[in-house]
Amino acid sequence: MRTKTFAAAALLAAASLTLTACGSGSGSGSGDGNKPVAVVSEEAGTDKAATVLDKPFEKPDLVLTDTQGNKYDLRKETAGKPTLIYFGYTHCPDVCPLTMNNIAVAKKQLPKAEQDELRVVFVTTDPKRDTSAELGKWLKGIDTEFVGLTGDFATIQAGARTLGISIEPTRKDKNGKLVSEHGTQVIAFSPKTDGGYVLYGENAKVDDYIKDLPKIIKGENP
Repeated sequence: MRTKTFAAAALLAAASLTLTACGSGSGSGSGDGNKPVAVVSEEAGTDKAATVLDKPFEKPDLVLTDTQGNKYDLRKETAGKPTLIYFGYTHCPDVCPLTMNNIAVAKKQLPKAEQDELRVVFVTTDPKRDTSAELGKWLKGIDTEFVGLTGDFATIQAGARTLGISIEPTRKDKNGKLVSEHGTQVIAFSPKTDGGYVLYGENAKVDDYIKDLPKIIKGENP
């Protein structure tokens, strides 16, 4: 696995530049199959799958709503657990489902006990459309153990910003299509410290997660 170490301040600047604008029609996966509207910027070196941080991110202090309609305190519910967090939305035609499916496939390669330890949290960037029910239906087709969270957009946006991840409100483009711009990073949190110490970009493949998850489960560097 190719890794590199960043100063946290530099990483915040780099991560906030990486926004993918995803277009969709009125329904999940609907439309003419267009590619994302734009990939705004990708920092040099993002061909590296895993970035090990010299100063881990603090886990966001987020209390949102899960797919059962219950309150979910992110810090409390994932304390002491290896955790992957991703911000995206169910109407995304490509990057979001690909990322989550890659993680799901890799997770299934773990021993059952390690699968039970791992927490994978998907936080919507499009809460107006991604209700608890919609999130639950979408995640059911990927992995029923994944946690889906929705809530107030401003709260979600602020939580993402603490991880250097930029998200913007869903909007209509000039053709009237709904688009959402969001960072595509996956942050891995250590079960030992609860710090977010590894970052993955959208280029991360199934094989990368297969190789790295056993170490992340133990809080080790990939």
